[in-house]
Amino acid sequence: MKVLVVVASKHGSTQEIAEVVAEELALAGHTAEVKGAAGDVSVTPYDAVVLGSAIYMGAWLPEAKRFAEAQHEALSARPVWVFSSGPLGADPQPDNDPARLAAPLEGVFVRDHRVFVGKLERRGLGWGERLIARVVGAPEGDFRDWEAVRGWAREIAAALSAPGTR
Repeated sequence: MKVLVVVASKHGSTQEIAEVVAEELALAGHTAEVKGAAGDVSVTPYDAVVLGSAIYMGAWLPEAKRFAEAQHEALSARPVWVFSSGPLGADPQPDNDPARLAAPLEGVFVRDHRVFVGKLERRGLGWGERLIARVVGAPEGDFRDWEAVRGWAREIAAALSAPGTR
């Protein structure tokens, strides 16, 4: 199947997750393309969609929300998986409710929504973002679990290969 992996990433961490998802889908025999949510992207040429967004201040990035709203009808006509990236730390306790995060997709049958832990490098942040990170006590480091990301992508690949997937 031809799969669009569309992503909204602020500093590149969520983009890297999207690329790993696409890589795993390709290894399973699917054609996967990664595109930014901020671009002029149509889901029409694709059989399935994986939509990912970074979480900032407890919400998806605006471009992910706009993409979901603009493509709502087309997304309703194909299999959709969703991921969010943002909680930090070795044992994050996210207060990010997947249903609330993906509210722009209300009415679309989302097969699964995973929340992956993220990455924070203060040197890449603006002064305002560094201040917020300090105030909320956000730990610095790369906490992404690549095996969890790859495993989820393999689950998607298997579902896409199952008879009757549409």
